[in-house]
Amino acid sequence: MCGIVGYVGGQPALDVVVEGLARLEYRGYDSAGVALVTGGGLATAKRAGKLVNLRQALEEEPPPAATVGMGHTRWATHGAPTDHNAHPHTDCSGRVAVIHNGIIENFAALRAELEEAGHKLRSETDTEAVAHLLEDELKGGAGLAAALRAVCRRLDGAFTLVVMSADEPDVVVGARRNSPLVVGVGRGENFLASDVAAFIAHTRDAIELGQDQIVELRADGVTVTDFDGRPAEVTEYHVDWDVSAAEKGGYDYFMLKEIAEQPRAVADTLLGRIGAGGRLSLDEMRIPDDALRDIDKVVIVACGTAYHAGLIAKYAIEHWAGLPCEVELAHEFRYRDPILSRSTLVIAISQSGETMDTLMAVRHAREQRARVLGICNVNGSTLPRECDGVLYTHAGPEIAVASTKAFLTQLVAVYLIALYLGQVRGTKWGDEVTDMVHLLAEMPDKVDKVLETMEPVRALARSLADQNCVLFLGRHVGFPVAMEGALKLKELAYMHAEGFAAGELKHGPIALIEQDLPVVVVVPPRAREVLHDKIVSNIQEIRARGARTIVIAEEGDTSVLPYADTLISVPAVPTLLQPLVTTVPLQVFACELATAKGHDVDQPRNLAKSVTVE
Repeated sequence: MCGIVGYVGGQPALDVVVEGLARLEYRGYDSAGVALVTGGGLATAKRAGKLVNLRQALEEEPPPAATVGMGHTRWATHGAPTDHNAHPHTDCSGRVAVIHNGIIENFAALRAELEEAGHKLRSETDTEAVAHLLEDELKGGAGLAAALRAVCRRLDGAFTLVVMSADEPDVVVGARRNSPLVVGVGRGENFLASDVAAFIAHTRDAIELGQDQIVELRADGVTVTDFDGRPAEVTEYHVDWDVSAAEKGGYDYFMLKEIAEQPRAVADTLLGRIGAGGRLSLDEMRIPDDALRDIDKVVIVACGTAYHAGLIAKYAIEHWAGLPCEVELAHEFRYRDPILSRSTLVIAISQSGETMDTLMAVRHAREQRARVLGICNVNGSTLPRECDGVLYTHAGPEIAVASTKAFLTQLVAVYLIALYLGQVRGTKWGDEVTDMVHLLAEMPDKVDKVLETMEPVRALARSLADQNCVLFLGRHVGFPVAMEGALKLKELAYMHAEGFAAGELKHGPIALIEQDLPVVVVVPPRAREVLHDKIVSNIQEIRARGARTIVIAEEGDTSVLPYADTLISVPAVPTLLQPLVTTVPLQVFACELATAKGHDVDQPRNLAKSVTVE
């Protein structure tokens, strides 16, 4: 949720930390702050609002030089986004500083205990309690790492903590439980961050931190222990993208860049997945084929955009693999006693691999002995480590809060899984799988073709900037696409938008139709004749009631022309693959409409990229 950076080395720490925060501002932008270990103790600065406010304060009052420091961009949970509530937080003496991502669930009891003992807490946050708990531990003679271990054992909830002390000026200490923290390993310098984007300009060598682990960061090395002080095994890995991948590349917004990157991202997700004779080879699956043959049900858990990918996956899995498939919102899943067994395959989808609701659903599924397969974009994140197998989407870094290329690559991943299940279980002949894989391989070009024809969509979006509501309709896999289109408009343009199954119109939603209301309709391919004809009837129904119809249909579909006020044509593809081309115009539409309204499409209000608390 929040952005965290820590640094120990030979460079000016302030420059490294602020540069890292700029790359993480998409994770939290309600306030920002830094702490440095200087010759005179700790120097801190923090400001409410975006990072530019902190930069201005640092320019007006430059802190002393330092080579050890940390910084934070906040997405508020406890306490309003004010200067006082911004991180870092310090103890009574001002000798200890803390930054934090997550929620400490028992902070109210801890705060009451501290205040009774005479501590003066100055903020409304849960984080500040940690600084004062550390103060007490350090008075007892513990070192900073040992003190943090003791404090962590008292905390309930999900958290990443990074701490510094003026009395140990050469070390930064971090801790994680159910919240992301990664180590960057350099030469004579080391880094801590909630995302590798923070240090990718300096090193691409990283270390995964496991659950309930403490890391001590010094210029000459890294030490990792568990909360009880026992040495912990670590996994090193190399980040396969560089700093240029996290820059805007000439685009006004990261989101525009990431929309344009989708053909490449789809192609990258397919790389290495096609083996000899056209058969699928998913090396990261790690679940034996014999076990997959015993599967009698698939359950998909996800949130937000990833949930919409799961809804589309249901159609593919049931059609290609012949398995019943349920799709669950991860935050509802474990609270309704789901029926799981060793024969259940749970597929968990999360771009970041740190979505707390999804991780908790995975843990519940594993407790019920279900096999769990993750779909994730971030190597080294928590989800892949907690699943039996994983399929990485290889979308590259997605910086904009609203997901675009991650969604399309999640679709490719679920298609691959559905086909692989069909291949293993024998519900699809080898040549059928090969033919579909070849069609998937054509999709990057199809997406590219859609992107080349988007100028009329941008003009349409600008013309609707004064509208207050847009409805979206779809059938079959077009229904989740309609939901995704509505979600993008909510996220970016702050407009009322709803995605409906077109067949539901006459069961209530048609009452919403009024004169000139924009309604976007995703039309199935003509090959699905019954579905196609039914949705054409739906378009006639809403147009007869005065709606402004915006129709997305395959090239050459002239049957919709008489009923479309605006026609958006996309390449003709098989029905199950159509979301890869029909989603793109909706992304462009939402982005352009939000821009016309003057909104920041990379950092929509009240949202953060990775939801790391329940």
